[in-house]
Amino acid sequence: MTTKLVKVVAQSEPVYVSSKKSENGQLAKSMIRLKEMGGEHADEYICAMFGNLALCRFDVGKSIIVSLRFQTRESNGVYYQDVVVTDFQEIN
Repeated sequence: MTTKLVKVVAQSEPVYVSSKKSENGQLAKSMIRLKEMGGEHADEYICAMFGNLALCRFDVGKSIIVSLRFQTRESNGVYYQDVVVTDFQEIN
């Protein structure tokens, strides 16, 4: 896991996906695009947020501190990387 200071570029509306881990069989999911501080060519991440985090809304340009978990998985010889927001702290 890593912690980064980022700005919100865009965020999707939450949707509900099926999940064996949730009590009612569904879990909120939202995608968020984040950009590191550091100018026009700073790194950007497309991240998933799940559960209560997915229901949080951020204005474009809002600075936040996020904890990110990077995961890699393989399926049929193809590798995929997921970036998941595990926690955040708003900056006032």
